[in-house]
Amino acid sequence: MSHIVTINTQVRDRAAVEAAARRLQLSPPAEETVRLFSGTVTGLALRLPGWKFPLVCDLADGQLHFDNYEGHWGKRRELDRFLQAYAVEKARLEAHRRGHRVFEQPLADGSIKLTIQVAGGTA
Repeated sequence: MSHIVTINTQVRDRAAVEAAARRLQLSPPAEETVRLFSGTVTGLALRLPGWKFPLVCDLADGQLHFDNYEGHWGKRRELDRFLQAYAVEKARLEAHRRGHRVFEQPLADGSIKLTIQVAGGTA
């Protein structure tokens, strides 16, 4: 039996953020207070390729703080790549915590298909 799931991502899991950073070969995220163009924020900070300011994850409320000046200081696709990697890693972590196996398949359109195998079947 197959199920299609759409995931709206809130970034709340430190382990998944760290795994996403490793997946994308980024520097490890660090808890920091950083200055963005319009203010200062504190959270788990990541440096995305080509971005002037870091991306800051507020794990308490799941929000992301960043300033890419509508793409002039950082391309949106880097943020999208991080969110995709985070969603994949979070799903993998949760599946593994429940003892399920995860199979990953990159698709031609850039999306990633995850198949989670539960005991006695496939979810």
